[in-house]
Amino acid sequence: MSSHRPSDGGHAITSRHACTRSVTVAEAAAWAEVLVRYRLLHAAVPAPGGQWLIQYAPDTPVRVLDGPAAMLALAADIQHRTRTMRSRIR
Repeated sequence: MSSHRPSDGGHAITSRHACTRSVTVAEAAAWAEVLVRYRLLHAAVPAPGGQWLIQYAPDTPVRVLDGPAAMLALAADIQHRTRTMRSRIR
């Protein structure tokens, strides 16, 4: 996963997969809401400049996602991990 350092000194997580279409803020917000509702993330909040602040658990550091495409990539990664775990349990 590539990342760059934003001007505030933190780490921004960029999408690993190039999106062939534009991802809307509304689409990213919908996925963020689902991830939080199902407790797959503790928090997901849009930040100024199109970035997203996420936190996996209350005691973990806040991470910065670099835009809506990165939020969708995170949702896809979480969904993939969840499906992989389910098939291993069976």
